[in-house]
Amino acid sequence: MEVIGKTRRKKFNYFVGIDVSKETLDFAVLKNRELLFHEKIQNEPQPIGDFVGKMKAMEGFKLSKGLFCMENTGFYCNHLINVFRKSKINLVVENAVHIKNSMGLIRGKDDKIDAIRIARFAQKNCDDLKLWVAERPVMTKLKSLVAMKERLLAAKIGLKSPIDEQQSFVTKTLQKDNLIACKRSIAALEFDILELEKSIELLLSDDERLRRLMELVTSVHCIGKITARQFIICTNEFKDIKEAKKFACYAGVAPFKKESGKLVFKPRVSHQANKKMKALLHMCAMVSLQSDTPLKRYFDRKTKVDGKSGMLVVNAIRNKLVLRVFACVRQDRPYLKDRLPEAQSCARPGMKD
Repeated sequence: MEVIGKTRRKKFNYFVGIDVSKETLDFAVLKNRELLFHEKIQNEPQPIGDFVGKMKAMEGFKLSKGLFCMENTGFYCNHLINVFRKSKINLVVENAVHIKNSMGLIRGKDDKIDAIRIARFAQKNCDDLKLWVAERPVMTKLKSLVAMKERLLAAKIGLKSPIDEQQSFVTKTLQKDNLIACKRSIAALEFDILELEKSIELLLSDDERLRRLMELVTSVHCIGKITARQFIICTNEFKDIKEAKKFACYAGVAPFKKESGKLVFKPRVSHQANKKMKALLHMCAMVSLQSDTPLKRYFDRKTKVDGKSGMLVVNAIRNKLVLRVFACVRQDRPYLKDRLPEAQSCARPGMKD
């Protein structure tokens, strides 16, 4: 991704904020902090192309001098992205929480106001924003397959869990009838999940870059295939997030200090994180404590000898796993205990080996 910054700084005169919804798009065009116009169109390729043509026809406007910004709303952005990519438009796809938190105290909202606020956000922060760059098609397909598998797993759990939980509270006859009623549905879901898993494995093995990344990430002890896939998806093949500390922050395993005058609190992790990635890292950390491993011995030493909190040490282990994964990818070689320190330092203040 290209940073609009010091070495490749671009000067923009026009800032276009886009509020995206399923059916409509709201455009707010600013110049010199003044709203030139607002327009609402259908979220379809043809109207989007017509709007781009209208912008090109504006006196004094050049696409190279315009910065378009929108919130990341998933596949609702696809029509916009496809049209903008063909027109080589400077586009920023920003996290909605980031935009909202940067607005300060606000009151009221509608689609037009949201579009104006997004345009002002782009104008205010243009030097720090990153231009959108298309990911490889194989990554788009991988994310789609993994997301579909997760939905199927959720549907399967939604069917099985209530039946399992009511087993000791209903008669055997009723329990049997409930099992028979959804037996074929569960079997069909299990079959589809298995087929999706095969497709994902084939996709990863056919692409040289993804195959190598899977080898590197899974070489770290206790990191399995599902966690490795999530590493690749969240970092866009380790292109968007290249530093372990940034990923630790993104995954919610990096502690932050909290101080105010004489009040000093214990450093704690932030709730603003990718909860799915955090849960996977937690499972990997817990697996590392199930057998006699260096991480298990590290946990015992910190809790039993140094008297540290168990969860504090578990979070330190999650940090260690992140550090090891990024070290392997950066050096392009599998994890080897002989080459990497047995107890790498963590981003946790006060947690020294």
